[in-house]
Order: sequence, then structure tokens, then C-alpha cells
Amino acid sequence: MRNSKYLLVCLWLCGAMLPVSEVFAAAPFKLLGLDDMSCAAWKKHSDPETRELYVQWARGFLSGHNYAHRSRQVTDVSKATVALFIDRFCSEHASATVDEAAMRMSDQYSGRNAPITR
Repeated sequence: MRNSKYLLVCLWLCGAMLPVSEVFAAAPFKLLGLDDMSCAAWKKHSDPETRELYVQWARGFLSGHNYAHRSRQVTDVSKATVALFIDRFCSEHASATVDEAAMRMSDQYSGRNAPITR
């Protein structure tokens, strides 16, 4: 009888932990972006046409955030604001990526002020 109760408790705990383990075992989401999304690439390309690609990608990412999180919308931001944010972020985090800059921008501009969980 005692072993049966122990077994039931163990099974219940395993079942309760299953959703948590699935979160931690989930594969990272896939970001579709430019071939080189590094801050080094951003800094290397100072010409407006190439930077425009990164800015448009970031604005698309922010729109995707708004689609997924309707209660925490990123307000309308200009291309210049996005470019300035990426510039500042990449200056402070040289080994980071432009997609990380877009994620942090969505954190700050949506009022969440917490990193996106993957």
C-alpha cells in the first residue's frame, strides 16, 4: 500500500512537470533575416541603402511583435528612431545582433521592459 501511494505521487509529479519540461526542451524559434545580422555587419554598412534593409527588417519584427502581443503594442516608430536604436544598441553590445536590438526595442517600446522569452 505504501509503495502504491509513493508510485501515485511520483506519477502525479511527473505529469505536473511535463508541461514545464516541454518549455525547456522546446527548440529555439527561427528568425528569418538578412544573411549577416551581426552588429559588426550593421556598423560595416554605413550606406543608407544597405542599412535600410536592416531597418525595414526590424520594423517588420516589431509589427510581428504587435501581431503576437496585441495587449502590449509597440507604438509607431520612425525609420530614423529604429536606426538610432540599432546604432546605440550595437555600440553598447558589439558582439550582439540586429535581431537582438529589435527584441530589446520591442521590450522598451511595448512597456514590457523584460526580455522576450524564447
